[in-house]
Amino acid sequence: MSSRFQSLFSRRQFVKDLGMAGFVSSAPSAFSSMCFAQSGDGGSAGRLTSPIQPGVFELLPLGSIRPRGWLKSQLQLQADGLSGHLDETWPDVGPTSGWLGGTGESWERGPYYLDGLIALAYSLDDERLKAKAQKFIEWTIKSQASNGMFGPVSNDDWWPRMVMLKALTQYHEATTDPRVIPMMTRYFEYQLAALPTRPLTSWGKFRWQDQLLTVLWLYDRTADPALLDLMHLLHVQGYDWVAQYDHFQYKERMSEAHLALMSKITGFQDVKMATHGVNNGEAAKTGAVWSRITGASSDGQAVLKMIAELEKYHGLPNGMFSCDEHLAGRSPSQGSELCTVVEYMYSLEQSLAILGDASLGDRLEKLAFNALPGTLTDDMWAHQYDQQPNQVECSLHKEPWTTNGPESNLYGLEPNFGCCTANFSQGWPKFAASLFMTSAQGGLVAAAYSPCEAYISLQGAMVHVIEETEYPFRGTIRMAVNPSRPLKFPFLLRIPHWADGAEVRVNGRMEGSAQSGSFARVEREWKQGDIVELNFPMQPRVIAGFNESISIERGPVVFAYNIGQGWLKLRDRGMTADWQVYPTSRWNYALAVNPLAQPQAIAVSESALTDRPFALEGTPTQLHVKARFLPSWMASEGVANTLAQSPVESSEREETITLVPYAAAKLRITSFPRLKATLTQTP
Repeated sequence: MSSRFQSLFSRRQFVKDLGMAGFVSSAPSAFSSMCFAQSGDGGSAGRLTSPIQPGVFELLPLGSIRPRGWLKSQLQLQADGLSGHLDETWPDVGPTSGWLGGTGESWERGPYYLDGLIALAYSLDDERLKAKAQKFIEWTIKSQASNGMFGPVSNDDWWPRMVMLKALTQYHEATTDPRVIPMMTRYFEYQLAALPTRPLTSWGKFRWQDQLLTVLWLYDRTADPALLDLMHLLHVQGYDWVAQYDHFQYKERMSEAHLALMSKITGFQDVKMATHGVNNGEAAKTGAVWSRITGASSDGQAVLKMIAELEKYHGLPNGMFSCDEHLAGRSPSQGSELCTVVEYMYSLEQSLAILGDASLGDRLEKLAFNALPGTLTDDMWAHQYDQQPNQVECSLHKEPWTTNGPESNLYGLEPNFGCCTANFSQGWPKFAASLFMTSAQGGLVAAAYSPCEAYISLQGAMVHVIEETEYPFRGTIRMAVNPSRPLKFPFLLRIPHWADGAEVRVNGRMEGSAQSGSFARVEREWKQGDIVELNFPMQPRVIAGFNESISIERGPVVFAYNIGQGWLKLRDRGMTADWQVYPTSRWNYALAVNPLAQPQAIAVSESALTDRPFALEGTPTQLHVKARFLPSWMASEGVANTLAQSPVESSEREETITLVPYAAAKLRITSFPRLKATLTQTP
């Protein structure tokens, strides 16, 4: 029996003894020294130049981490809402789905839905959801032809199968179903033979890195040298995202006219795909994933460069880049597609595991605590296609989208297009599954923070960790560490970049320095009952943005002004409905805040945390700030006009306005003009 499967067996026995069946092994993979050389002919001629590299960290198998507290409530809301009932109300993933053998939609929507459904079902250990997922799994496995191809025969597109492979890897980690690895092996053999004459095109060409992850996943388990050739072939045929961001050309808002003009320029024939938001969200992990093959630091650093370029030219205050549905500049009235939010999160989770860079955890949390819940209704029965940081109306207007349609920011079943309906379910459960990781040195890693418990295999022992916290609304985190036997290992704790003065205590005793923007390392012999406590100071921060506007953050949470709302049902949609939302209060304020000084003038009020912390009712944190009404700032076609260059002037009386967490305000202002008078004020 191999050491990996010995570890798996011992872990299952430990979990069984605790009455917690369903957790599976997180033993580090055995990485082969097999390697290969690149050749430019699209074939598999070259080989054996550099080894496959392990990541700095390793994600735990699905089911190892179980949500608790408010996080469990979020996942349960999702299970009780659209995610848990989508197959009952939306034919595209219902009984007629092509991925269930029917004659209905047979492309990406079934795989997208299953990818999130599996993560949700096994994170919650929900038998009802597992049964729904199993129907897709059974049909997909049994659909495999003798040549290795699988899926609906009505299309042979590589792209939807890339998504289904992601779902199958999660399913195998959660269940160890022995059919998955042989099935994937047969399919990859088929694909390796077919790709030279039927190469990647369209979506598959631009999203090849998603399949590279699953090929690496299988290689880590089988060390099959043929998989090295497939990795090489995917790279040769796939779009070169690293090169795009080495010399980034897409710095402007990509309107239909701009896209058409650039498409006529030599070298920009792929401009629509290269500037497509979801493509870029998925591509963010490309350099990190490819660095496992090359071992080149430049490939790993490509992730950070890509994020920096997107932030510089298209960054929004909620942590996203604009894409509605192409890159759209920095105006906070532009939107971001929900598919891009969840795919960007997945890219950050994978890149954080491979690179071990703390800044990736910071951005992941910013998306999870702002952009993700900010585009969903509180009961998760409806979502937007596009969300806007400055969102003053959700109605049937063509503006301000680059290439999307007039339903883009409605709340509903499938506003504008149904890809997000199928795909959004992966956001919360995959975030929950990424909270803890292991390190290549046999240590434990707290990569992101939320209430949960985890069972982790380390050095032949099992470690049970219970994390209690009201983070991201409070800065205190308490973790009980319970190894099955006394065990010495390093515990790496991510200290956010904003957490200057952070404190780390073990059993009440202060540990060494905790540098913000890094991982604090605590190495000791851990015993049952050891307690780790983190304290992150959470002072409000003023962030400069588009046209020197300002937004306010506290911890990882972005705050916004809540605009009064009138919800108007557009139409019923089975078990849910489509909604327009109109403003019932004024929203055009400029803030009297000095961004050059610590904003002590921003008052903080707190109340008890509820099981819906991202809802407006009962929000656990509010900020109170001085502001003036700005009559010159108006809306056109339901869209807040472009922010004027700050500072601005207003003769209106000064008043105090209240800001709430970004996601709590479905109509909101997040980026504010700054009043001129504040330049001479002191805090």
